[in-house]
Amino acid sequence: MAIKNRDAFLNNLAANLGRPRRTEGVKRPKWNYNPQAEVLKGYSQDELVDVLEKQCGTIHTDFKKTNIANLNEALRETIDDHGKSIIVANDQRSEEFGLNDLFAEFDESNDYECHVWDPKKGKENQVIAERADIGITFSDITLAESATVTLFNDTNNGRSISLLPKTYIAIIPKSTVVPRITQATQKIHEANQHGQDVSSCVSFVSGPSNSADIEMNLIVGVHGPTKATYILVDDM
Repeated sequence: MAIKNRDAFLNNLAANLGRPRRTEGVKRPKWNYNPQAEVLKGYSQDELVDVLEKQCGTIHTDFKKTNIANLNEALRETIDDHGKSIIVANDQRSEEFGLNDLFAEFDESNDYECHVWDPKKGKENQVIAERADIGITFSDITLAESATVTLFNDTNNGRSISLLPKTYIAIIPKSTVVPRITQATQKIHEANQHGQDVSSCVSFVSGPSNSADIEMNLIVGVHGPTKATYILVDDM
């Protein structure tokens, strides 16, 4: 993604600081201590999954484990528990994990409505998401500590999928699980440093909508899905 107006912004910032703009001689500081990197350090992938599953109980999120061969069955059961109207991201992993046939079956059925996010339809996708019972996406990076899924939103994976339907289902490849947000930001930074396309909108979603702003009373479903299910898929 191209950076625009950077020079003008930095020049204006330096002027407001009352000094010339520095274009060289600036080094990133090296910290003696990095406690953020020590949390869950050395945990195996299975141990991180255990942390993730336990945290799901704290954030009112259902948690299921399966493998690629049985993912269709697990997803179908979860969908049937929560409704018949579905919106899914237009994600290439749907084909890799064998889900396209299931989505096509839903689309052709009289019992279900299944819409795959279509950038050509623009705002219509949001209208469909608003009336859908269920939104389904893959997690790009999954934070075990907080049971948070990281979503790289783009033209094929709109934010509305995880925000507007009554229920949110996240399909979590086991390989995406990392200890915490420290490792997620490192991965995003490294991808950017290597010239990879990184979404300009990254969403961090931790289960259903929660708020305790009013008298510290926890209320679920104030500004988003009232229910959430994480389906962890062993892809390793």
